[in-house]
Amino acid sequence: MTQTITAPLSVPGTGRASLEVTRRALRKYFRTPGLIAMGIVQSVMFLFSFRFVFGGAVTTGASSYVYYLVPGYVATIVLFTGGGIAVAVAEDGVQGFTDRLLSLPIPRRALVLGRTVADSSTNAWSICATAAFGFAFGFRLEGSVAQGLAALGLCLLYGVVFTVVFIVIGLVASNSQAAQGMSMVAFVFAFISSTYVPVSTMPGWLQPFAKYQPITPMVDAVRSVLVGSTNDLALALVWSALLIVIFAPIAVLRYRHA
Repeated sequence: MTQTITAPLSVPGTGRASLEVTRRALRKYFRTPGLIAMGIVQSVMFLFSFRFVFGGAVTTGASSYVYYLVPGYVATIVLFTGGGIAVAVAEDGVQGFTDRLLSLPIPRRALVLGRTVADSSTNAWSICATAAFGFAFGFRLEGSVAQGLAALGLCLLYGVVFTVVFIVIGLVASNSQAAQGMSMVAFVFAFISSTYVPVSTMPGWLQPFAKYQPITPMVDAVRSVLVGSTNDLALALVWSALLIVIFAPIAVLRYRHA
């Protein structure tokens, strides 16, 4: 009698496991066209309102408010769309998908990496689409095309950074409603920054927070790169690295102890 020996199943590595998590998240996203459409509509509506409704009442020192608004808005659009990331992660937990992943012998960092790649990809789409509407609403490059692409690259980097932050929010939230509510904190950082108005126009007691929180140097770096300067670029990169160093390990730990 011949005995059949079954070879043990190989444990997928980080790359392969991350790819599968990415595919699943992107399939879910593209199978819900409403998510794509509403994300773009929401971005355009906010940009339209600031450009044509509030823009005439705001003085920034720029030749036109649109030149101040669009770089800041594109750089921070992920703060408005990131709530969807937190909600999706929280829903995975409530619906049991996270538990199924955790039952598999895959590296926990692969879950974070796969989710980050997927959601950063959808963020990149929102960033590029919003930038296109910025041009449609009157924005024009004051520097070279290369400088414009460098500024866009910074915005895409911020998209990756804040994707990780919103993943953590989704992991610590008890359900999708809680994740949505917790994500609203991002609006505070977006509005109390130099995104829409210069920090110097704010009350004196509020200016220190607005000036030194991470959003302001990130936004100001994008504006600087657009005109060939490097002001605030180093600080923006330091903040980006710091947020990744803080939140990425938290996300991995949350998956390990889920």
